[in-house]
Amino acid sequence: MSTEIRFGVIGLGLMGREFASAAARWIHLSNLDVRPVLVAACDTNEKAFDWFRASVPTLQFTTTDYHELLARPEIDAVYCAVPHNLHAQVYCDIIQAGKHLLGEKPFGIDLAANDQINDTIAAHPKVFVRCSSELPFYPGGIAIIRSLLEDDFGEFVEVESGLLHSSDLNPEKAINWKRMIEFNGEYGCMGDLGMHALHVPLRFGWFPRRVQAQLTKIVKERPDGKGRMVPCLTWDNAAIFSEVETAVGHCFPITLHTKRIAPGETNTWFLKVMGTKRSMAFSTKYPRTLQVMEYKPGGVQAWQHIDLGYQSAYPTITGSIFEFGFTDTILQMWAAFCDELVHGRRSMQQPFYCVTPEEAHQSHLIFTEALRSHAAWAGLK
Repeated sequence: MSTEIRFGVIGLGLMGREFASAAARWIHLSNLDVRPVLVAACDTNEKAFDWFRASVPTLQFTTTDYHELLARPEIDAVYCAVPHNLHAQVYCDIIQAGKHLLGEKPFGIDLAANDQINDTIAAHPKVFVRCSSELPFYPGGIAIIRSLLEDDFGEFVEVESGLLHSSDLNPEKAINWKRMIEFNGEYGCMGDLGMHALHVPLRFGWFPRRVQAQLTKIVKERPDGKGRMVPCLTWDNAAIFSEVETAVGHCFPITLHTKRIAPGETNTWFLKVMGTKRSMAFSTKYPRTLQVMEYKPGGVQAWQHIDLGYQSAYPTITGSIFEFGFTDTILQMWAAFCDELVHGRRSMQQPFYCVTPEEAHQSHLIFTEALRSHAAWAGLK
């Protein structure tokens, strides 16, 4: 028998629909004794209900007021995907209502908002809370994670990670809330994309002891869809240069890239870990290819290019020779959330779990320091 988790969704945009699709595809997973059931949906735009009513047979309740959704006793957990400026209020209300939460990054518009969320989590220890980050669940990402857990990289030489978009290269693209500071926050691209770059580094304790950042605003105004041009004030691109010190005193650099204007990159997540004994690299730009280099002193330094199949964290019905895609990462992330919620971290089927509130808080510390670093650098010019 599968344990059912009855979900409400707050925010019925792109990612809300992706969750509904993942729940509908749950039979794709093999041997997981827990499943989400979507029973309630909330959005301020009533037109958003049409797709959910037509597509989700388990849906029982819709509302434009999320408080009504939270008041329903049959709801166990909530997926919340709302603009960053609403995170503190809505996330805290969800937690105070006793509902488990998977919330979208960055878990607050700024550090103060994130502190408010974490204080609420601390006051409600029985509520399970995690942050969304699906891209490390690609087979290449999972292969690197498993290797980091099990194999000896030697001394770490360097780590590079990032998330690259290109759609904002078009200056005629209309402005939306992610390009407005009042909704997206001062972090700009870091707040929206940075958790993808930081999920794996923070999981392995690579919190930087110092940070330097280069932030850029490239397209400074955009059309508003009403025939006018309006200021576009958020950061388009960020490169964060940081240094990590290990428990044994070894230091190595980590570079993080979060870019909305990276020409030619539709939606590229990448991770590269370089070590004195082993190095590994993966990019969703080439989703079937994992790069590995094993090195012995005096030996040949040669990269292997391994052709990946469908080698997921959670087993599925898909044959291992077939390809893995973005919708599969969503399904795998939700499997990890539900698995950990029901069984606890020590009894999960596999060891890689969703972003914790502590890791989300660490990301805020990094983004805040990146803003300070860039401001200090700009003041020296």
